[in-house]
Amino acid sequence: MYYIIALLSGILIAVMIVCNGGLTAQFGVYSAIAAIHLIGFLLITLLIFIRGEKPFAKKMPWYLYLGGAIGVATTAFNNLSYDRISVSAILALGLLGQSITSIIIDQFGLMNVSKHPFKKNKLFGLFLISCGIALMITEFEVLAVLLSFLAGVSLVISRTLNARLAEGTSISSSTFFNYLIGLAVAVPIMILIGRNEPFMIRPNFSSDIYIYLGGIFGVAVVLLSNVIVSKISAFYMTLFLFIGQLFSGLLLDTIISGVFSSRNFLAGILVSVGLVINLLLDRDYA
Repeated sequence: MYYIIALLSGILIAVMIVCNGGLTAQFGVYSAIAAIHLIGFLLITLLIFIRGEKPFAKKMPWYLYLGGAIGVATTAFNNLSYDRISVSAILALGLLGQSITSIIIDQFGLMNVSKHPFKKNKLFGLFLISCGIALMITEFEVLAVLLSFLAGVSLVISRTLNARLAEGTSISSSTFFNYLIGLAVAVPIMILIGRNEPFMIRPNFSSDIYIYLGGIFGVAVVLLSNVIVSKISAFYMTLFLFIGQLFSGLLLDTIISGVFSSRNFLAGILVSVGLVINLLLDRDYA
């Protein structure tokens, strides 16, 4: 059940990327980040109000509230890499960063998550997964590669902190703070760095409604992530998210551009096979 939710989250992420890409083209990178967080914040605030929750009623350790700020960094890392290397390379390097970080978190039980020690009999499955990642990387520019890798690292840390906060408060409250803190970080960055962007120079709103839905999909992804992070291995969550995102992305790319990437499809197959092998060897994760 939780693996299906992870797949669904990956599909939502792929759709969210399309929406956010359209908004970025209209507003600019940093203005779009602020707008995405504003839309997400308004939505989760409405949900909190309807549910009658009081997110400020319970205080948690300060560092658990940093998930939203780290999430802004994740978005910025990806946006800064877009013009330097291909989207496929960004996706693959992000998965690499997520996978390594997830394995470390699972191995040592960092941030108070359950320990899932890495077993040597899963090396073959990991090898196939690594081959899939390598197949997707066709370009190499040091700065862009580093930023894409860090995007994957920061994503895992952000969602783990959000999930830990949700355990002490609620899923809705954790999502609320994710967008509140994210918005508090994104707006100053927009003002300081994005002052020359199209939206800051001359605000103009597009009639394409879909570009404004990224924040809504983002709320759904954070809510679902908060549900499953403590239920399955961080490593497997990363891979299921990737599979959902990759194959949905291939479908969306084919629909939008009419171009089908057989290379990325083969990469996805390798990652999927490696994942299945490791799941069969380690069923106690389910």
